[in-house]
Amino acid sequence: MYLLIAFISGGLTILSMIVNSKLAKYIGIIEGTMVNYIVGLFFSFLIILVNKDIFNISISMLNNVPFWCLFGGAVGVIVVSISNIIMPKIPTIYTTLLIFSGQILFGLVIDFFLIKNVGIGKIIGSILVIVGLTYSILIDYKKNKIKIEQASKQYNLSK
Repeated sequence: MYLLIAFISGGLTILSMIVNSKLAKYIGIIEGTMVNYIVGLFFSFLIILVNKDIFNISISMLNNVPFWCLFGGAVGVIVVSISNIIMPKIPTIYTTLLIFSGQILFGLVIDFFLIKNVGIGKIIGSILVIVGLTYSILIDYKKNKIKIEQASKQYNLSK
């Protein structure tokens, strides 16, 4: 069940990035990010109103949380802002592959420093996935470059 939820979350993440980048195109990058979080806050309040048992946070609970743990929202603002910048510039599939590669590498680094033991299988698997993703991007790039060159030659010949 959790694997399916994670898979759906991945799809929704890309959908969110596309919608947010379109919004940013109309109103601006920072403004689009702000609207994203305001709408998210509104829907969070709706969820709390529907099920009040979900929200059980007190100030005393927050006092026990390490300070750095409170910056997840700030990191989210940076991620949404960056996505709003890059999504209109490169195809969605490349954005997805590059973000996924970054997540794999950061995941390995974080696991190494927190768990202190990253198995060779995880390292080899991660390298294979990144090599495969890179290969896919390069093949697409070469195909598109050839198409552009052919169209350019055809255009020049017809002049």
